[in-house]
Amino acid sequence: MRYKWLIIGVMLFLVNPAGFSQSEEYPFSTEIRQFRISDSINPVAPHAILFAGSSSFTLWKDVQDYFPGFTIINRGFGGSTIVDQIHYADDVIFPYSPRQIVIYCGENDLAYNDSVTGKMVCQRFINLFHMIKAKLPDAKITYLSMKPSPSRWILREKMQEGNNCIMDFLIKQKNTGFINVWDDMLDENSQPDPSLFLEDMLHMNNLGYQIWQKEIMPDLLK
Repeated sequence: MRYKWLIIGVMLFLVNPAGFSQSEEYPFSTEIRQFRISDSINPVAPHAILFAGSSSFTLWKDVQDYFPGFTIINRGFGGSTIVDQIHYADDVIFPYSPRQIVIYCGENDLAYNDSVTGKMVCQRFINLFHMIKAKLPDAKITYLSMKPSPSRWILREKMQEGNNCIMDFLIKQKNTGFINVWDDMLDENSQPDPSLFLEDMLHMNNLGYQIWQKEIMPDLLK
């Protein structure tokens, strides 16, 4: 009987060498595979500007149109965290040898786990920063501040703590940038402007992305 189950196990492994269950894969593995497929079909030019981060970049489908004259590679994926960016750096950052990396991530770190603080998000970013600098020492690293999403307004103090900590860190580093989009996305009452967001009050519409374009453009390397 034991040999029967051994044979069945071997057959299952041959059918699915990665393991017995696709659900055991690391989160966002499907999106990462799609990036690989896309790169194999349409290779991207090295030394471009890479946008790396979470869904606010993922949904910016026409990002290239906002930055004429620049070559933009958008590798934002899902509801990723900075931990996920670190995990997939060999897939979504290093293969492109970008001259500049614009990072938008951190919101989900706070939203997924109540015990995560703004300073913890900052430390995660610092870890990612040093990982990138170790392999791409000449690349400019720019952080786009966490935005004031209406649906996550309860996290505003943690977000601001994380934004300020990351800004203070980057100011002391060479070849870096910090872009503050927080203030321009508030209304006259210092509340998140709902006109900038989709119905979920988390992701942005074109008006929101126009603000981002205005703030990002001056920081991009020519």
